[in-house]
Amino acid sequence: LQTRMQSLQPDPKAQYRSVYEALKKIVLTEGFWRPLRGINVTMLGAGPAHAMYFACYEKMKKSLSDALQHGGNSHLANGIAGSVATLLHDAVMNPAEVVKQRMQMFNSPYKSVLACVRTVQKTEGFGAFYRSYTTQLTMNVPFQAIHFITYEFTQEQINPRREYNPRSHIVSGAVAGAVAAAATTPLDVCKTLLNTQENMALSSVNVSGHLSGMVNAFKTVYRLGGVSGYFRGVQARVIYQMPSTAIAWSVYEFFKYFLTKRKLEKRT
Repeated sequence: LQTRMQSLQPDPKAQYRSVYEALKKIVLTEGFWRPLRGINVTMLGAGPAHAMYFACYEKMKKSLSDALQHGGNSHLANGIAGSVATLLHDAVMNPAEVVKQRMQMFNSPYKSVLACVRTVQKTEGFGAFYRSYTTQLTMNVPFQAIHFITYEFTQEQINPRREYNPRSHIVSGAVAGAVAAAATTPLDVCKTLLNTQENMALSSVNVSGHLSGMVNAFKTVYRLGGVSGYFRGVQARVIYQMPSTAIAWSVYEFFKYFLTKRKLEKRT
């Protein structure tokens, strides 16, 4: 839904006024499973990407907090750790995101993930999978910095003793996801344009060949939709991120608690 709603020059058959209308229209005209197209490639990359992500975050957060605040909770340390962890995460997830978004576009010519990978590789080269990587980082570094700082701050307010409390982790994760998603929507719109290389949008502003680079993407979005163009799909993005980050944090905190508990039991 987010990819479709961020389309800058959509086909008349793919114009939506709200998240609900988009979902209803896609299901009725393109089939029940159409909104989930490309999810398999996301799932494939998500495992290793998130493993590196949280491992890097925990290690850096601890090291930096010890250095900056003598073991206390440093918001600066949380932000830096989240930003560095993003570099590893996005290196894995960027190609998966390119394939997923191309498969989700209206009238996508790709029949399967493998067909999409082969066609993009053959026609645009390997670099196409990383064309939006710098944009992705430009977006995700502030996203993750805001995300981690908001999560840790919310935890301080509702779970000051930092105990394992599933409800607090879900609430903190959802709040952190919503705040970070809303704040970085303009960057996400630019990333979608770079990933999909939307033909109708690019030709309408006389862009020939492939659009690349964050600055070019920002200028193109403004020429096509003005200031409001930067916030296309903000509802869909917030609605998507809230449960996503809530689930990610609750699962992560559970395993962290479970493994720490087992380690303590073995010692005693």
